[in-house]
Amino acid sequence: MSENEILSWTKHCSLNWSDFKAEHNPASYEDSHSVIKYGFTWTVDSEKMGNDILFLIKNIQISVEFCPLLSSVRTSETNDQLLRYEQGRFDLAELVKRENLSRLQTMFEGKTFPTRGKNEDQRKQLAKEDSGKMIAQEVEELQNILEKRLHEYDETTDYGNNLEKLSEYGLKFEHLKS
Repeated sequence: MSENEILSWTKHCSLNWSDFKAEHNPASYEDSHSVIKYGFTWTVDSEKMGNDILFLIKNIQISVEFCPLLSSVRTSETNDQLLRYEQGRFDLAELVKRENLSRLQTMFEGKTFPTRGKNEDQRKQLAKEDSGKMIAQEVEELQNILEKRLHEYDETTDYGNNLEKLSEYGLKFEHLKS
């Protein structure tokens, strides 16, 4: 893994303590800290209709990304239960993505949007910029949903200390890996 790489969620990806590469703050109350965010890609096409150029957004893909260089663990506290808790946070991000992806795709795909700019080349360039901003705004909302769900997960599992609740969440995440 290179210095700037992230780990993308897949059904075969399991976190290891070696993935937590940031130096842990000894003053932190947390025994571990993971940074999980959403990345996205898309295709933008333009279409001329009369004198107007409109753009279309297609192939929106959202990825769940674990950031090793921003994630840390107190080495004296590494254990399987805590790692299971952190894996649950990663899995929860995938679950939230799946619950919201079709809504996000429906919002954009198959629709046309007006372009701005003085000529055809500029309009095409601005269509790419504008479509990225539009999707980024929705991905930010998705990140907000995730933050609320992670807070609920943290509270419910008592940051991984409540084995019963941790197991209940584990059952919810099993279907993600099949």
